[in-house]
Amino acid sequence: MTLPPGARLATRLVHAGLEPDPSYGSIVPPIHQVSTYVQKAPGEFVGEFDYARSANPTRAALERALGELEGGHASAFASGLAATHALITAVAGAGSHVVLPDDLYGGTFRLVDKVLSRWGLEHTLVDQRDPGALEAAVRDDTALIWVETPTNPGLKVVDIEAVIARARGALVAVDNTFATPVIQRPLEIGAHVVVHSTTKYLGGHSDTVGGAVVVADEGLHEQIRFVQNSIGAVPGPLDCFLVHRGIRTLGIRVASHTENGRAVSEYLAGAPGVYDVRWPGYGGMVSFRHPEATRIAAATRIFSLAESLGGVESLIEVPQAMTHQSVEGSTAAVPADLVRLSCGIEAHEDLVADLAAAIDAASRT
Repeated sequence: MTLPPGARLATRLVHAGLEPDPSYGSIVPPIHQVSTYVQKAPGEFVGEFDYARSANPTRAALERALGELEGGHASAFASGLAATHALITAVAGAGSHVVLPDDLYGGTFRLVDKVLSRWGLEHTLVDQRDPGALEAAVRDDTALIWVETPTNPGLKVVDIEAVIARARGALVAVDNTFATPVIQRPLEIGAHVVVHSTTKYLGGHSDTVGGAVVVADEGLHEQIRFVQNSIGAVPGPLDCFLVHRGIRTLGIRVASHTENGRAVSEYLAGAPGVYDVRWPGYGGMVSFRHPEATRIAAATRIFSLAESLGGVESLIEVPQAMTHQSVEGSTAAVPADLVRLSCGIEAHEDLVADLAAAIDAASRT
């Protein structure tokens, strides 16, 4: 469907990447659960569809949608880490250097520090809110600056344009998982790459795992596609369908997450024993510290004790013991008393009451 020029984001979210099925006119395209395609003659096939690792119509629809929403060229992957791995593989060769945030997702750190470092990739951790520290961290051989904003789990907000101004020729990649294109579109302000764990807010229902890389430059897009096909960490058609379906309600979900994040952070600011409450001003991600972090996480009834985030249901976790064990012993280590919340779309009064009861129960034990 071709939208009129100037269609607003809420409209584009509903229609991005979707074309009615040409065979029957169904408004939602079918799931192409297929591994290969019949060729009319050797090497003569429809479009790019010769083998499903290389291309699949359901995946192509999702990639079109992501590209339209972020303003670039998209490639879908089997997970957020698969997307991150493909990007770094494409742009940072052996012996080169990447700059990482000093507060970042544990899986990203593990990938760089424990896996890619075996091939000579070096990295520096830095608080990217500090212009001087960032300038000092960027080297002549820096291939990539990896930005999280807000960071995971500390929820630090980084000025993307300030990072770009100090990149000295390095590519700037922004993990946009937490903010989503509803809140920010980094390619529009000069970033080179956007990466998503589509498992989270884009999918939004905790029923699929996926990732994506979206780039501004077509040449870089071809490099990413080459790695995507060569390594083969691609999502299945059903996963692509579920993420694409999730995107269609992203706008209203982000609004609800934001309402709940605000209400929960306002309650926590005055809750007994709670300190260092952080909420970036949008979305459902909230963090706080409390001496009884583990007991609180185990005592909630609406917030489920689980890893991940961005779904319609609320989750609670203690990152130091769960998602961020891999950063232990580094400057990115997470305090043991930190609690990370992913506020879903339930009634905010119930979420506040649930936390209040858990904090009260933990304080009395």
